Amino acid sequence: MTTPALSPVAGHRTLSSPRAAWHAYRALTARDLHVLRRNLPALLVQVALQPLLFTFAFAYVMPSIGTGLGGTTSFSTILLPGLIASTLTLQSIMSVTGPLAAELGPRREITDRALAPLPVWALGLQKITSSAIFGLVSSLVVIPIVWLVHAPGHAPRVHVANWPLLLVTLLLSALLAAVLGLLLGTAIDASAFGALLGLLLAAATMLGCVYYPWTALDSIRWVQVLTLANPLVYMSEGLRANLTPATGHMPTWAYLTALTLGTAALGHLALRRFTRRVRT
Repeated sequence: MTTPALSPVAGHRTLSSPRAAWHAYRALTARDLHVLRRNLPALLVQVALQPLLFTFAFAYVMPSIGTGLGGTTSFSTILLPGLIASTLTLQSIMSVTGPLAAELGPRREITDRALAPLPVWALGLQKITSSAIFGLVSSLVVIPIVWLVHAPGHAPRVHVANWPLLLVTLLLSALLAAVLGLLLGTAIDASAFGALLGLLLAAATMLGCVYYPWTALDSIRWVQVLTLANPLVYMSEGLRANLTPATGHMPTWAYLTALTLGTAALGHLALRRFTRRVRT
């Protein structure tokens, strides 16, 4: 009789068949999507509240009182790509870091998932997949909000010239955000998790070209250079280039290169840290 291979988590036996691994991978993803579907009403309220408030303040109140930004371009046009990017990033990160903090806590709930016939790194990859899907679903909530909530005559002007490029940009942005979530979840101590994560996300949003195009920072060059260290910049600028190109944006080669290389490099680091945390 053949003895099943030992998994990387000591003491647990797993099947090493690629078919069994694929079925386990699909089952874990289906479980996460089932939980998402069951909690969808509450999640929609949670996701919609922040973009609704931001849109009301910046795309309705500011233009109504005569303090809109962007000259002849409505602020809602400038805001739409950045708000989609920030919502996608926030929800992708939170959907993986929160559960991961609990699973890696004192009760070691991650051990239950480690019983699946998958390598440990594949468990991390599955978390990235589910988180990216959740981020993409969450970002769809922003579009009708910005489209409907604005001052008269200040509707966003959207023009998509290349749908495949837009979809690639969205997918890369979601994967990069999910990878960042997995990395932060393995790097931040559970006791300081809430405060530190909130601070990081607030700083990323303020310097993430959410409320202004990257090209508008030409007059303050040091800030423009500083923002290049922020992954959210490339997500915002990529969506701005594909949704509202008239507002000015980063070159296509620049944001695509950053999104691709950033996802690959940070993904490798995140999966290594995840594997090390699960095994220890």
